[in-house]
Amino acid sequence: MPLNYPTLPGDIDHLIADDHAIVERQFQHLEAGRGDRRTLVDQISFELALHAFAEENVLYPLWPEMGMQEANEDARHEHGDMKQLLVTLERTDPGSAEFEAALSELIALTRHHVVDEEQKELPAFRAKAGPERMAQLGKEFLAAKRAAPPAAHPHAPDTGGVQKVVGALAKPLDTLKAKATGKKDRLATDASGLLDPQAQAIVDAHSALGPQPFEILEPDAARRQPGPDDAVKQVMADLGIEGPEPVASVEDLSIPDAAGGQQTLRVYRPASAPEGPLPVIMWIHGGGWVLFDINTYDASCRGLANKTGAIVVSPDYRRAPEATFPASHDDVLTAYRWAVANAAQYGGDPTRIGIGGESVGGNMAPATILQLAEAGEPLPTALVCVYPLTTGEQFGESMADAADGRPLNRALLSWMAMHAFEGQPDAAKDPRIDLLGWSRQQLASLPPTLVIIDERDVLRSQGEQFAANLHAAGVSTSLTQYDGVMHEFFGAAAVLDKAAQAQQEAADHFQAAFTATRT
Repeated sequence: MPLNYPTLPGDIDHLIADDHAIVERQFQHLEAGRGDRRTLVDQISFELALHAFAEENVLYPLWPEMGMQEANEDARHEHGDMKQLLVTLERTDPGSAEFEAALSELIALTRHHVVDEEQKELPAFRAKAGPERMAQLGKEFLAAKRAAPPAAHPHAPDTGGVQKVVGALAKPLDTLKAKATGKKDRLATDASGLLDPQAQAIVDAHSALGPQPFEILEPDAARRQPGPDDAVKQVMADLGIEGPEPVASVEDLSIPDAAGGQQTLRVYRPASAPEGPLPVIMWIHGGGWVLFDINTYDASCRGLANKTGAIVVSPDYRRAPEATFPASHDDVLTAYRWAVANAAQYGGDPTRIGIGGESVGGNMAPATILQLAEAGEPLPTALVCVYPLTTGEQFGESMADAADGRPLNRALLSWMAMHAFEGQPDAAKDPRIDLLGWSRQQLASLPPTLVIIDERDVLRSQGEQFAANLHAAGVSTSLTQYDGVMHEFFGAAAVLDKAAQAQQEAADHFQAAFTATRT
């Protein structure tokens, strides 16, 4: 669970707690006897190696000067014991007596360590260091994780500059070893055993592409990593499926953004459609306001265009940290207004317009409607939110039971927020972010709404709560949860049956609204 005192997403104690939550959920999979036991332990070893190195280089050296010498010694001693157990686990096989004994000891030791840190040491450190310092230490913590060797080295020094030198020497050797053994190909997959076979094939394919953890990289480097669309394309290639799904045309228009510049509005025309102006769907891409672009969500737009017979338009809004909140929201609102005013230019019907999106796109869609309503402007006829972010807080049970989800885990969610809201500490409280804080009147401004969530997703609980709030406010609301799939599943219809079902459900929702508007 989140720390029991306020933090910001990039604060070092917040980042440490995210790491703890991920490893704890992996321990729970192991204790329940589900998932790939070897891969789970390899992932835990990787995560703890980076985490320990970063704490030992950034956090623990500060403790003695703050009167926390005993805590420093205890924590380093526990890290040493954990590393030794990780070495034992690496050289033994799951099911063997030595492996299982070492695993039980590691779980008990780590949980004790986490309780000490989260309940005693981190609160004490925060009180001594001051909250203003925590964000800078968070950046240093992530930088240290980028430099860390990806395996445990119990006999290496854990203090001073020598540790950094040893880490720099060990990192390339550890990486080569992980590649040679095949472990590297499994580090970014979901090893919980909770995904259905088609979804598992996608996360396995993404992991085999060798991405580094998005959540420790700088944004530019993170954007160069393989994305969820690359994983789907790899599975398609493996199965001999051609793509992308054909549509009548795809055109990029240059339209104004909210800052006096230009943004791209991509226009998809369906493969077959009746004569006359067509209904329009604005589909807003995700990526935590930092990652990804309209190319990443191309398959979703193609699928919706063909399944609805509508024109789909998708804005390539500005992203953080180059343009922090509310730049993305402002660009989407600007793009929506342009799409309505200029519908005739691309063959659209301005009286039949729906809006929706995935992840933070599912946040910006209702936020756009709220702003239109407050300005007294005509509203979209339908809304679809797919695994939406509806609050900037760590909300609900999914923050624990899907903390280790792929491709979106709890640490990556915090990383996105730290960049999206940098220099804007109150952004998470803004109504455009905190949809769960809306009044009944604000909620009632929304049109018929479909909320789609998925089981293995840290955002599942907040999407579910948003739907419940809408229903209570009298909005015609449908909520569907797709089990056995993960965040970003919606665009994978070519290789994932549940994605095709979800796209059809979204299409049916839009079509019903368009038909009602026409009659």
